[in-house]
Amino acid sequence: MKKNKIILISIVVIILIFAGIKIFIPKKSKETVTIVTVKKGDIKISINASGTVLPQNRLAIKPPLAGRVEKILVVEGEYVKKGQILAYMSSSDRAAILDAARAQGETNLKEWEEIYKPIPLIAPINGQVIVRGIEPGQTVTQQDAVIVLSDRLIIKVQVDETDIGKVAKDQKALITFDAYPDNKITGVVDHIYYESKTVNNVTIYEVDVLPDTVPDFLRSGMSANVDIIQNQKNNILLVPSNAIKKGFEGKSFLIVLKDNKREKRIIETGLSDGENTEIINGVQEGEQVLIIKQDFALKNKKAGETTSPFMPQPPGRIRR
Repeated sequence: MKKNKIILISIVVIILIFAGIKIFIPKKSKETVTIVTVKKGDIKISINASGTVLPQNRLAIKPPLAGRVEKILVVEGEYVKKGQILAYMSSSDRAAILDAARAQGETNLKEWEEIYKPIPLIAPINGQVIVRGIEPGQTVTQQDAVIVLSDRLIIKVQVDETDIGKVAKDQKALITFDAYPDNKITGVVDHIYYESKTVNNVTIYEVDVLPDTVPDFLRSGMSANVDIIQNQKNNILLVPSNAIKKGFEGKSFLIVLKDNKREKRIIETGLSDGENTEIINGVQEGEQVLIIKQDFALKNKKAGETTSPFMPQPPGRIRR
């Protein structure tokens, strides 16, 4: 009796195993085929980063002593040359004397203005006036910046440490601005900083990108998006990256459609931006290649329904 029971259990187990195998053996794969043509085009591998427009060298012109500003000779945005007079100011003593002379009449005032000359504030560098912080008549101390100069505007970019190894001096860059999204300018990597910073728990390195031209709309503090071009090729053979297959021997190949027949073609690849890949040799421009996607389905009684006795049943179903 016990032996018969063991045999019966074994038969049931074997039946269940074969039933499960039958259920989960995939059907014949279903192919989805897309035909694309090998074309020439451009490919660009770049590192995207955000940055801010800032002066590369910001120079604040401060008075040599406390006093009163008499004249400002420049306006914001104006370009000045080294040695150019930017403003005139009076020391506190001169301001007091002139005020007293002014009360005595214009003749007395002019005499003291000739005797006691104002102090000129001179541009120490060639640059652009980016701040005019004081107006004539205001009193100033030695800590007050009357005018701020910038030798040139740059884009200071924050590059993640995982990408900084791909950045090199003199690499080309494409710059867009949040305030002027339709205006794109080119630039070049000018300097890579040696010390890292932590921003939002991410380690970054700052990179100075120097614009090739400085448009009139550019202002210090503007937000910018920068694509630092790591590598770029133009007018090369390209195919979609998902058309390329890997063989068992490790070589890449394409399925080429020739005379309505499929032909396996070994290829040599070059640059890839993820979406498209350069083909160095193996196919020619105008040839058609196949993008083949295979979908595997499990055997079910109905679409979306499993027959496995080991799988949970939908709510309300009674297992028979």
